[in-house]
Amino acid sequence: MSEPILESPHERTLHIGRDRPIRISSGHRLLHHDGKCSRPHGHNYEIEVTVVGELTDEGWVVDKGDITAVISEWDHRFLLEAGDPLVEAFERSGDSDAVVLFDAPPTAEVMSIELERRLRAELPDTVSDVAVRVSETAELCGGPI
Repeated sequence: MSEPILESPHERTLHIGRDRPIRISSGHRLLHHDGKCSRPHGHNYEIEVTVVGELTDEGWVVDKGDITAVISEWDHRFLLEAGDPLVEAFERSGDSDAVVLFDAPPTAEVMSIELERRLRAELPDTVSDVAVRVSETAELCGGPI
């Protein structure tokens, strides 16, 4: 007789957004950049998430809603590096809740690292790995190889 599948400690991989990415719209700027990206602008980001872990009693690695809840915190927000004068401007205008602060420039690469960190903190201990890919445009994306 075979062992019940949920009692077997097999890790599985969950792909979210691989064929149909999660989409969010956010503004940002790169404060210390010499080019046009130093000006406030926005993107329609496409995000893919890969999660590796043991199956839960529910029969999945994680609930997709837990992933999208973290990502949606950045939807229709302005992503700024700490110390950017725009942070104060948002606060003075009463829109401080529209800002997401980063310790580094909010590039696609940094966004992927920060989303991985936030997801690892939110997901259950049964998760062993999280990888995030953030596409800023059709030509530019940041994430693991």
